Amino acid sequence: MSNGGGTRSEFTTMPATLREDALAIRKLIREAEAVSDEAMIACARLKQAMVRARQNPELGVDAGQRALIRLNQAEGQALALSTSLLRVHDELSKIGRETMGGDENTNIAPGAIAEEAPALQAA
Repeated sequence: MSNGGGTRSEFTTMPATLREDALAIRKLIREAEAVSDEAMIACARLKQAMVRARQNPELGVDAGQRALIRLNQAEGQALALSTSLLRVHDELSKIGRETMGGDENTNIAPGAIAEEAPALQAA
């Protein structure tokens, strides 16, 4: 086997362990992305419950404000995690295309993995 410039026939004779590793990594990156999404959903639900609870007339208008600020920071960190995982996925997809001949159709828009998301640049 050559050092990266192999032909299609070389890819079909790759050791089974390489293909098994690739399939395991594909499964695990998708799991990590799903967990990241679930964390963002959980934060959104928590924020909704917190804002709804502080509408109680027995509470001051500033009740829970610091907690909401901290939760907002956590949501930003969850979004940063999601973006980093997309970058990881993109890099792994490139490796897969180079190594295994590219049967993966993962296309991640460059804007989705930019260093700063457009909405954050405006802030």
